[in-house]
Amino acid sequence: MKLKNLGIPMNKALLFLNGKKPTILPENLDSYSIITCTDGAYSRYVKNLPFTINYISGDLDSVQVSTIPSSIPIIETPDQNKTDFHKALELLLDKGIHDVDVYGGSGRESDHFIGNLSTALFFKNKLRITFYDDYSKFFFSGKSTKINDAKGKTISLIPFFEAKNIFTKGLQYPLSNETLIFPQRLGTRNVAVEKEVVITYGEGELLIYISR
Repeated sequence: MKLKNLGIPMNKALLFLNGKKPTILPENLDSYSIITCTDGAYSRYVKNLPFTINYISGDLDSVQVSTIPSSIPIIETPDQNKTDFHKALELLLDKGIHDVDVYGGSGRESDHFIGNLSTALFFKNKLRITFYDDYSKFFFSGKSTKINDAKGKTISLIPFFEAKNIFTKGLQYPLSNETLIFPQRLGTRNVAVEKEVVITYGEGELLIYISR
């Protein structure tokens, strides 16, 4: 497919990281203004995907630059005080992006996955970041979240590290003005019993997991 030109207004990006190679990919690539990846992700699997990316970014320690086609721009981000994921999000912010779908953010080395969650939380107030893998999608929630076509899906609520005044509608085990605290009480493995699920909370941070 032909990707959109980088010169047009941008608001949503697809970003591949160097985690487990996804086997389920987005269906509508035209919805993304930018498709990009870190250098490690390109070296491991992105180079074999059936579409072209707009650019590669990273410290270039995980790829041989000579193997990258000259038609793909490379943005070197050598700052070793930040992860390649962090630096990739900074670039997307600079390009006017508001929403980022992340593939390859989990799996393989667990410390990287935990670091990716930390980075996503850091950028929460600047970017809407949603992680996707072959089993689920997950994201740090705003104070109110509506989930459509949810019936039958597993939905977990995980506090970072505390979330207060939680209300839910449409779950098998509803919460009404309750508090979740890590590790004392988590809201894992709930099930949507209605097509629409609504989750609100007052204070803290909440990671929402939704099964495919």
